[in-house]
Amino acid sequence: MDKFEQMRAFAQVVVSGGFAAAARQMGQSRSTVNKLVIALENDLGVQLLHRSTRVVSPTETGLAFYDRCVEILSSLEEAERSVAQLHGLPQGRLRINAPMTFGTMYLAEAIADFLAQYPDLQVELTLNDRFVDPIEEGFDVTIRIAEPQPTSSLLVQPLAPVRRVLCASPTYLEKQGMPMHPTELRSHSCLHYGQIAMENRWTLTGADGEHTAIVRGALCSNNGEVLRDAAIRGLGIALLPRFIVESALQRGTLQVVLPTYHPSELSIDVLYPVNRHLSIKIRLLVDFLRERFGQS
Repeated sequence: MDKFEQMRAFAQVVVSGGFAAAARQMGQSRSTVNKLVIALENDLGVQLLHRSTRVVSPTETGLAFYDRCVEILSSLEEAERSVAQLHGLPQGRLRINAPMTFGTMYLAEAIADFLAQYPDLQVELTLNDRFVDPIEEGFDVTIRIAEPQPTSSLLVQPLAPVRRVLCASPTYLEKQGMPMHPTELRSHSCLHYGQIAMENRWTLTGADGEHTAIVRGALCSNNGEVLRDAAIRGLGIALLPRFIVESALQRGTLQVVLPTYHPSELSIDVLYPVNRHLSIKIRLLVDFLRERFGQS
């Protein structure tokens, strides 16, 4: 077996605190990671890990060996980066997670163009609208559209601001009336992200200050296109990123509600684990996405 692969598996188990989490991070099966670590222990003739049904932790010898592994693997990665930079041809796999609507509308085309520039890379793109832990689920890069949140385990690279807008169909507004102030939203059907059981608050700012309304509606979803289509069909007022509803606003199937009151902007961010900040594959992808979307 490859000694470096054994060391990577052992170091990842220590960092992740278990074989299952390490396997997800490495994109391997749990049994494969286990075999790599056992082979390393057999080669060294020592026990590196304490194993129990609940926790995996390094032995005293394992902890000392882990420190040396980190140094050796860091030197190896630096050497690989130097070679890649000289040849300008990064290789390997990138696992990317992104929101469904942004992924289908914009990111898929961008990734295709990125791969055209770097044909020796392979991208595994997963689209969903749930909140994922990129470290736990083994993603190299995660793209989120949300209010910026500080994190100690992830590096965050903002790409572009995202404006949001309140909108509804002309049919709904004819039947229910156009709200003139954010406080009137409480009496309207509001289509929102999240869950029915959750208390959802929309905060809008205008010339008379900031106003927060608790909103409810007949439908909620974790996908913006679902909410947009429901709004077009007259089910209520939606608060959505402008890029999702722009074409509907231009066609007149949706119109802006409370145009003098503005929700806070969101941000398109790229997140990746702190220990991957020197990876040339990630740096190239982040630079590409920043150039692609940074001026949008």
